[in-house]
Amino acid sequence: MAKYQEQQLKIHNSLSGKKEKFIPINEGHVGMYVCGPTVYSNVHLGNCRTFMSFDMIFRYLKHLDFKVRYVRNITDAGHLEDDADEGEDKIAKKARLEQIEPMEVVQRYTVDFHTILQKFNFLPPSIEPTATGHIIEQIEIIKEILEHGFAYEINGSVYFDVVKFNKTHEYGKLSGRKLEDMISNTRELTAQDEKRNPQDFALWKKAEPQHIMRWPSPWGDGFPGWHLECTAMSTKYLGETFDIHGGGMDLKFPHHECEIAQSEASHGNAPVNYWMHANMLTMNGKKMAKSTGNNILPNEIFSGENEILSKPFAPSVVRFFMMQAHYTSILDLSNEALLASEKGYHRLMDALGLIDGLTASKSSSIDLAAWKQRCYDAMN
Repeated sequence: MAKYQEQQLKIHNSLSGKKEKFIPINEGHVGMYVCGPTVYSNVHLGNCRTFMSFDMIFRYLKHLDFKVRYVRNITDAGHLEDDADEGEDKIAKKARLEQIEPMEVVQRYTVDFHTILQKFNFLPPSIEPTATGHIIEQIEIIKEILEHGFAYEINGSVYFDVVKFNKTHEYGKLSGRKLEDMISNTRELTAQDEKRNPQDFALWKKAEPQHIMRWPSPWGDGFPGWHLECTAMSTKYLGETFDIHGGGMDLKFPHHECEIAQSEASHGNAPVNYWMHANMLTMNGKKMAKSTGNNILPNEIFSGENEILSKPFAPSVVRFFMMQAHYTSILDLSNEALLASEKGYHRLMDALGLIDGLTASKSSSIDLAAWKQRCYDAMN
């Protein structure tokens, strides 16, 4: 008998806000998609916490004898500086500033991402697709949304019509927001704006002459919207509706909200049964941010080359520290917390080292089955 048949898994579903029994679409099989990094800079520790949480979830699903297809993407195009579809592509900007090709930026920081994750002993995902490798799929989804009347084309760009969609669907159900409130709290559109409504988001953006990353489409040369990429890649490898979608808490809105809208507008079905969101990592009680200097990279922790911590800390210690808090809670990094985790990690390793030297006695006061069950209960 498979372990998942003996141990009923429960998941905190961000969509309902409740802990629910996990019932996969196909018994014994799990499809899980996690939003990966936009590879324009070194992966920071907050990102690592998200991916570490889902590495643990991936491992636990496999431990329960589920056959898991874990898809984690690489965003290598289309992620603009501003969530309102304004600004420059983050990767293109980095390439322009460093006077190199965009794909050089992508290669450099994808390698960095994989190197850091290997140091943390992450399992690789089953599939790691890239946005640029799925342009055709994204164009096809846009065609479907246009055909169903939930998008409009203007001057070579295509936008999702949030107001029209909300008349027959519920935009904001994941983040708990009401469209009316969002519109009232948003600036009015100017004459230069192409959108019909401020909350509309880009499915396809026309490429200006200076824009390096561009592809042909029925609407002219351009590039896909950031939200569309994940819809295309998740549905291609996991189907129109799959089991688990994960990511950082900061992606709940607008990114994941837009993913739901795109899927329902294109094929009429809810894309995901269970949404899971990992909360942020703070440092010394403050949000991590490059702009304020309250930020630290994984390699700076491993090497000790930083002005924040008193000594270097091994990847295993940092992982042990992160695993001590529930993934939905905010976790604060500090020198004191890492020192305590280092002591705890070494105590655990020392205890494990003693196991092989133990001999069985005729009787025991420890109920191993009960302790094992307590571990399973704690995972729920």
